Amino acid sequence: MSDLCSFVFSEELLKYKFGHNHPFDQFRLKLTVDLLYKLNALDYKQVIPPKMASEDELALIHDRSYIEAVKKAGQGQLPKEIAENYGLGTEDTPVFPNMHEASSLLVGGTLTAVDQVMTGKALHALHLGGGLHHGFRGKASGFCIYNDSSVAIKYLQEKYNARVLYVDTDAHHGDGVQWSFYDDPNVCTLSIHETGRYLFPGTGNINERGQGAGYGYSFNIPIDAFTEDESWLDAYRQSLKAVAKFFKPDVILTQNGADSHYYDPLTHLSATMKIYREIPKLAHEIAHQYCNGKWIAVGGGGYDIWRVVPRAWALIWLEMTENSNCYGNLPNEWLIQWQKESPVTLPHEWDDPDHLYTPIPRKAEITEKNSLTLEKALYPILNQQNSKMW
Repeated sequence: MSDLCSFVFSEELLKYKFGHNHPFDQFRLKLTVDLLYKLNALDYKQVIPPKMASEDELALIHDRSYIEAVKKAGQGQLPKEIAENYGLGTEDTPVFPNMHEASSLLVGGTLTAVDQVMTGKALHALHLGGGLHHGFRGKASGFCIYNDSSVAIKYLQEKYNARVLYVDTDAHHGDGVQWSFYDDPNVCTLSIHETGRYLFPGTGNINERGQGAGYGYSFNIPIDAFTEDESWLDAYRQSLKAVAKFFKPDVILTQNGADSHYYDPLTHLSATMKIYREIPKLAHEIAHQYCNGKWIAVGGGGYDIWRVVPRAWALIWLEMTENSNCYGNLPNEWLIQWQKESPVTLPHEWDDPDHLYTPIPRKAEITEKNSLTLEKALYPILNQQNSKMW
């Protein structure tokens, strides 16, 4: 088994574009890739172009009538009232030219990452263009047209007969992936997200545990608004360790939305770069502990595309490649090039300053609430693991 890492990317991925004023902006991919190049942390030989997912591959998850609707919408041939039945042409998911092709490339990128890892060409693979976890079988939702992670998991099952652990650390609940495998005991989903009381999509409660044969294989940790680093990381570490020990996956697929940061304009959490150092570190460890290193990572949300996403996503690749060149100052060349275009002052260091925001008065209360949520969410498996010890 090679210890190579593959980075799936092409400028073509930037064509998934809803318009200039839409919060989902794939320009963040270019900023991240450029940061890695200017750090000399990414070699052209490690970059693999994404393939285009075929319609048969998309149909592993999506209804063919929906795929047809997306194709027609992208050609300007889908009437508005029909488009809305499919979640297309909404404020969240506007129609844009050639949207089927752009979306198929995102899915194909995640399948490319899967093949790299499962055929042994790479031990770990990263496709930051993926992570569109809100897409449903027959409907677009929350900036997501096709659901690349759901398609990739089904592909992993059918082509490689793998048991998959899907770990979602986006601030929004990974609803589309959860519902795709809600009754499947060979896919375990773990989502750590801001409580749906204040945030789209409003799902991801601890009592969403799966159904039928899949009951007990769906885990949700809905954390409170204004949660800070320590409490967030406590939930992440405890849940991922317990769930991996319970499920013992063949492969781990992590979704790495970078929108739990204090700066993110769409969410209400108070995390800093500290969590984005730790997220890939533990995922890497778990992959080696249970999956012979097989780790596929995708992107996701992240709406402060200048100050947060490039640093957070670059750290995933630096962890994968065991490159420790991610402390202190960011490369000066990168700052000079992009500050001209950035509407905000770019950070000059990898880590955030200690006093990024005014102290939150309810910190102790929030921490305690998250701790109880975690306990309830993990109770079934921790109880089972404890009883086996006795």
